[in-house]
Amino acid sequence: MEADAATTAKGPRRRVLVVSTTAFTLMFAVWLMFGVLGIPIRDEFGLSDVELAWLTAVAILNGSIWRLPVGILADRYGGRIVFLVMLLATAVPTFLVSQASSFGMLLGLAFFAGFAGNAFSVGIAWDSAWYPRSQQGFALGVFGAGNVGASVTKLIGPWLIAAVPTLTIAGLSFGGWRFVPMLYALLLVIMAVVLWAVAPRPDLRPGQGRTLASMLAPLRSVRVWRFSLYYVVVFGAYVALSSWLPKYYVDVYDLPLSTAALLTALFIFPASLLRPLGGHLADRFGARRVMYATFFVMLAASGVLMMPYGYIVIKVPGDAASGGLREVLPYELGVTAFTVLVFVVGVAMGVGKAAVFKHIPEYFPKDVGAVGGLVGTLGALGGFVLPPVFAYLQGWTGMPQSTFLALFVLTAVSLVWMHWTVHRMLQSRLPDLTRVLEPTP
Repeated sequence: MEADAATTAKGPRRRVLVVSTTAFTLMFAVWLMFGVLGIPIRDEFGLSDVELAWLTAVAILNGSIWRLPVGILADRYGGRIVFLVMLLATAVPTFLVSQASSFGMLLGLAFFAGFAGNAFSVGIAWDSAWYPRSQQGFALGVFGAGNVGASVTKLIGPWLIAAVPTLTIAGLSFGGWRFVPMLYALLLVIMAVVLWAVAPRPDLRPGQGRTLASMLAPLRSVRVWRFSLYYVVVFGAYVALSSWLPKYYVDVYDLPLSTAALLTALFIFPASLLRPLGGHLADRFGARRVMYATFFVMLAASGVLMMPYGYIVIKVPGDAASGGLREVLPYELGVTAFTVLVFVVGVAMGVGKAAVFKHIPEYFPKDVGAVGGLVGTLGALGGFVLPPVFAYLQGWTGMPQSTFLALFVLTAVSLVWMHWTVHRMLQSRLPDLTRVLEPTP
């Protein structure tokens, strides 16, 4: 009865949503800060593109692998205490990043600072516990909009790097890119104090008293793994592109870092802020229809992005001067067209991320922490794997645009699996209707 009464109390659950979303926005900014910091770090330490990709990837890795256990812990002990511990635990390595003196040291600290990314699973479990099922889609969409934290570093990072002079505090130097992790560490501690003071008590713990085996049982379902692949496409690829796009703009279009970061933010904003809209559309039209639209839009946009230059060849009989062949309709993606298409991809990802998580409370209402943790883990692991894939593909093909070839293939595989599953369900559940719509010869 206590849980039911609390879930209907608007004040406490709104405070949970506000404080969890704010904390997640900050943690997400910390998790992906190397997407912008990586450029000046590369210049200072003389890193190769592959080394830079691994610096970003190790932070993403540690922000992925603990999502399942922390989601379970949030269900069992309450999101308030788990979020608090994570904020303080992340502040320490984030501060130490500012004092790294070698690539090896920086790589290790980036890994530990990346623990911030696991906050997603805690917030999903925490908000699900406090909101009734009829409002969970919207609440999870609002919380997930904290992904916009990736834009925080993109917007303020280049300005801080250029504006802040070298500072010396207690014998430690902060200046340039090193000021950013120091500032984030301070904000993490402040956020922990705010969460401790604002979050309602007592907390809700839907997993209290349940055995670990019962909480893990839903993970045997193939459906969970299929949702995870969808999340790799709409979230893992989003994380990877958020880190990769600043470098892409700098290397391909020869833009300054500040401009590259701003244009990357144009991708991040819709991919983050449209999650509530995606949840609303999934409520109204069904999550599966929204996923179909998401995948088709991503295929169309990435299909053009992976072939940014080209023309059509036609045969002209009797034209000896051209050997009978003529090139017509040449096209080339300039920075404006490229940014528009990447923005479209971001819109699709923002809507699709909410649609994926709309499935989870519907199919697994009592196991949001565990199922959401696994889906979040595998989705974020996609963000770990993809940056090195981008780097190796570029090295193999010599084409930076191969980044979008990887995205196209991944999206196509997910769409085929989803459609095959839907088709199989139609045949098994509605055999008579299927025979009418698709008569056999």
